[in-house]
Amino acid sequence: MIDHLLMILALSLFCFLFWQQRRQGEIAKVAVSRRCKELDLQMLSVSFGSHRLRDANGRWGWHTIYEFEFSALGDDYYQGKLLMKGFHVLNFHLPPHRI
Repeated sequence: MIDHLLMILALSLFCFLFWQQRRQGEIAKVAVSRRCKELDLQMLSVSFGSHRLRDANGRWGWHTIYEFEFSALGDDYYQGKLLMKGFHVLNFHLPPHRI
């Protein structure tokens, strides 16, 4: 009986974490799209990068890095990074690109 209850609890926790990760991914995609529009860039793709317990400045927290590709003129592409903490965008890193 207790084994079944623990299995249900573990499955529920897994589903909740999966749902939260998907929600964060959608927020990241919207944020990257908005930033590309602001800078007059073409967004090509957004993908999950990794999770970290600290950011580059040593701040603790559950940080997620998303990697994205964009184009400045249509015949080139560059790779940028988005750092999120929870559902909040912390930082964008865009490499130098042609204007």
